[in-house]
Amino acid sequence: MVEAVKARSLEETPTWAVAVVCFVMILISIIIEHIIHLIGRWLTKRHKRALYEALEKIKSELMLLGFMSLLLTIGQGTISEICVPKSVGATWHPCSKQEEDPSEDEYGGSDDKCAKKGKVSLISADGITQLHIFIFVLAAFHVLCCIITLTLSRAKMRKWKKWEIETATSDYQFSHDPERFRFARETSFGRRHLNFWTRSPILLWIVCFFRQFLTSIPKVDYQTLRHGFIIAHLAPHSQIKFDFQTYIKRSLEEDFKVVVGISPTIWFVAILFLLSNTHGWYSYLWLPFIPLIVILLVSTKLQIVITQMGLRIQDTQVVRGAPVVQPGDHLFWFNNPRLLLYLINFVLFQNAFQFAFFAWTWYEFGLKSCFHKYPEDLILKISMWAIVQFFCSYVTLPLYALVTQMGTTMRPTIFNERFAKALRNWHHTAKQHIKQNRQSGTVTPATSAPGTPVAYHIPCSSTAWTQRRRVRWHAGTTQIFLI
Repeated sequence: MVEAVKARSLEETPTWAVAVVCFVMILISIIIEHIIHLIGRWLTKRHKRALYEALEKIKSELMLLGFMSLLLTIGQGTISEICVPKSVGATWHPCSKQEEDPSEDEYGGSDDKCAKKGKVSLISADGITQLHIFIFVLAAFHVLCCIITLTLSRAKMRKWKKWEIETATSDYQFSHDPERFRFARETSFGRRHLNFWTRSPILLWIVCFFRQFLTSIPKVDYQTLRHGFIIAHLAPHSQIKFDFQTYIKRSLEEDFKVVVGISPTIWFVAILFLLSNTHGWYSYLWLPFIPLIVILLVSTKLQIVITQMGLRIQDTQVVRGAPVVQPGDHLFWFNNPRLLLYLINFVLFQNAFQFAFFAWTWYEFGLKSCFHKYPEDLILKISMWAIVQFFCSYVTLPLYALVTQMGTTMRPTIFNERFAKALRNWHHTAKQHIKQNRQSGTVTPATSAPGTPVAYHIPCSSTAWTQRRRVRWHAGTTQIFLI
């Protein structure tokens, strides 16, 4: 039997050793905090409010993980002293009985209160220490995956810049002149999407499924959606002046705030993932494919939305000033485009969670452990993480940012950051004036009322007005409607 060795307490440890360890930990923490502060200042200086809010959300999530680790530290003794019968403790192990280390049954010693009762600990002190390491690995991989997601998405959108510049050329104006076409199906967009396979829902899903692997966002789709957005929400003469690519980039940054979040639902699914790593469930054969299946369904649905916009106008005539495609929330599941964004958020976190779990088991138990004892299991987990991370970041998220602009309402990112800040300041000042007037019981003269912010010209077409398109912008409690 292995003799239990009593751990040395701090009263038996040299003070210089304690001071050195504390100094190193404090120094590393200060450096990390300073780096995050510098990134926040840089984002604020560049007027990247959405990315700054995403950074703050990541900081909150890291604080949550740190608080979880603190609770584990404080409750380590209490948790390890919770005893369960050996028959209960022998169930739902990640490894089979033959693969477990036989020496583990001999651990314990005179201080093991559960062993004296003929029971086992709910989680041993060593197990809690290993959970500490897993929380740290999860935090590191979550931040890493967030950085990869934003980098790849912006890299994909950078390719659209040349298409945006092309829309201001005379060649583009001539090739897209409505007088050159009689029906919408004769345009390049119509020839791409209006074919025999669109008549069958099954063929439609099959074709759109494979399109996401070839050219998820071709130039003809980008320029057609751009034209439809501007005609539906702005004025026709904005075709040349409006920078649609910059607007999509700001929308992506707003969506990124949702992508980096971890909702209670996602945490619950993560717990189910930990529960499924049980011997006999063969989770390594099916669990890595769940994020892949979900993200492929989302991308396919976005491709179908583009095609359905073409089907709505396949027999209509091309009229100057009328959109070739018409926006609408009804094209999305449950009339809610943001549902797809929540699915993307789920996929990215679960993908990061699974790979963090893989890296943690590799570090803690080695490559020959029961968690990944087969070579194909090792290859599958690494390849699935890389494929899902790349596909979701480089294909699906940019596609979502583009296609969801074709909803019924216009996104608040139509305003640039400076104008949005001016509106927020003006709204705050107006609220203060109203509050002061109510307290004093007086009426503020028109001359002393807060001045209206500098006008920001967003040319709206007659079509947008007659269809009662509206812009809703939330800034705290602010809601601005342009109807």
